[in-house]
Amino acid sequence: MSRTYRVPVTEADRIRAGLALHLVAACTGISAEQMAGTDRLPPPACRARWLAFYLAHVAYGWPLERVGHAYGVNRATVAGACRWAEDARDRPALDALLDRLEDFTRTLLGDAPVVLPR
Repeated sequence: MSRTYRVPVTEADRIRAGLALHLVAACTGISAEQMAGTDRLPPPACRARWLAFYLAHVAYGWPLERVGHAYGVNRATVAGACRWAEDARDRPALDALLDRLEDFTRTLLGDAPVVLPR
């Protein structure tokens, strides 16, 4: 009997993972739906998804395993994506984009969630 290993992910983590996908989508023109596909992704969508993994890791301060759980991939996939993103930062345009995304995300979310009145 084979069971798929599934880790419970909080709704807050899913929301933040989605935010990173949508921010990358807004900057790259590749939709979040394309990046979230389960089939083999075309290279531009794959790289955009890797940027979202990297953004979640850096801007949220999440360990690689948590990023993987939030996106439904394994830690090794996230590690490879983050290595690619770090190497790609040698390109000034991509480095500037990632700096802006990180700053925006940190500014937007701040340190603590806002509790809305009922």
